[in-house]
Amino acid sequence: MSISVVDSSLCHPTASFPSSMVHSNRFSKRISGNGNWVRERRRLYVKSSNSEGKKEEAAQKSSSNNTSSFLSFLCPLLKVFSGGDPSQQRNHALEVATSSLASVARLPWGSRVSTGSIDNQDVSSNPPLRLQLFEFEACPFCRRVREAMTELDLSVEVYPCPKGSIRHRELVRRSGGKEMFPFLVDPNTETLMYESGDIVKYLFKQYGNGRGPSTGLLESTLFTGWMPTLLRAGRGMSLWDKASTDLPPKMLELFSYENNPYSRLVREALCELELPYVLHNIGEGSTRMKSLLNASGSNKVPFLVDPNTGVQLGDYEKILAYLFKTYSSAAFA
Repeated sequence: MSISVVDSSLCHPTASFPSSMVHSNRFSKRISGNGNWVRERRRLYVKSSNSEGKKEEAAQKSSSNNTSSFLSFLCPLLKVFSGGDPSQQRNHALEVATSSLASVARLPWGSRVSTGSIDNQDVSSNPPLRLQLFEFEACPFCRRVREAMTELDLSVEVYPCPKGSIRHRELVRRSGGKEMFPFLVDPNTETLMYESGDIVKYLFKQYGNGRGPSTGLLESTLFTGWMPTLLRAGRGMSLWDKASTDLPPKMLELFSYENNPYSRLVREALCELELPYVLHNIGEGSTRMKSLLNASGSNKVPFLVDPNTGVQLGDYEKILAYLFKTYSSAAFA
């Protein structure tokens, strides 16, 4: 399932093409540092689906319509209770408590690397070119994809698309034809894809070395996938009105794993600032742990590296203060 956004509505999911229907006509582009495509985009095409694909799409549409009705009521409420300006002094005890409850709601998904049928092997299977994920933190279906990426121990480029986005939503619309999230770009296989369930299946097929998603990952979103969004009152949903319109020359880097409560707070801030970043997933069992230890001297996450300023921070409160101070419109005035 994906989330499509029309006008003022942030979270209206609609059914999209099953992965078997979506192909790219020689997709050969990546995003440059200034947020533009390096090469000319080429259009997607859709081949005729079989009866099974049509049934699956119809079922997705039915589920999406029900969820859409719920979200049309939910989204305005979340904005009211979101706590106002994210850059202001926070009640950190409350912040950590609600984020920790959100993590409990999603256990065990997005906490560890899945090994499945390849125990005792190097489970890291990062492709030569990084995958690119367009998403926003509060979206439960984007969360499903990020959980899968933690299980697969993947490093990916994340392009946050909050409500009010001034850069990345337009890239998605131009590339895929509509503002629907999550949206995956895989330059290794020339693939562009909507629909979270199809993206998860694709990722495990392409980069899972014979593994499958952990039990319940695909099904659980409809039952507990909304809990982090509700408990965090929609944080990571909308663009901060004082965010800088200037894109930093280099992408920030974040060592994190999806279900870590402190990392969630940092990802929310990156989304609200619409800052693209390289997400180094470091769940339990990650082959990337040595890299984190070398960089920070610790195995704790989150750990932020900003190559634009040389700053490296491992305390989530300091990271939040740094991000909102460094990447506010006032800092570039």
